[in-house]
Amino acid sequence: MRVQEVIDDILRVEGAEYTNDPADSGGATKYGITQATLGEHRGTPVTADDVAALTEREARAIYLQRYFDEPRLGLIAAVSERIAAEVMDTGVNMGMPRAVGFLQRALNLLNDRGRIYADIAADGLCGPATAAALDAVMRHRGARGETVLLRMLNAQQGAFYMDLAERRPKDERFVYGWFLHRVGAN
Repeated sequence: MRVQEVIDDILRVEGAEYTNDPADSGGATKYGITQATLGEHRGTPVTADDVAALTEREARAIYLQRYFDEPRLGLIAAVSERIAAEVMDTGVNMGMPRAVGFLQRALNLLNDRGRIYADIAADGLCGPATAAALDAVMRHRGARGETVLLRMLNAQQGAFYMDLAERRPKDERFVYGWFLHRVGAN
């Protein structure tokens, strides 16, 4: 997978400016990396000033480690780069366990009630069973299966954003951008 190209796309959407919008639950952010994420990556508490000083190089390293290597998206990319890119992009915006869980849920709905392959745990952890289920969908359903799966992932993501904004009205101002840049972008 051309993971650096996926990171390029994420950086284009996220932008390089430092922001600290009180309405944004992520708080201080630069390159799409929040203060909490930067602190977890560095293994130490960080300040908003640390976020403001974040370099693109470190942001890229965080994206590669946290959103591709650690969640084992290479297993998915080996079967479908498009699906891996979509899961990674979704994970950046709403967490990798949720993004992988969306994939697992969709895979369980494409197995014809277990006739093509057995259901997998929708636990948000990417492993061999998730990759094998994806491979089975791709072999059984081909390119159209990949297209349908991408649509299913985007539908879940969009529904989550709508539910989130309905639960937290302060997020309503972000819905337009989420749909413009995140849902159906890949």
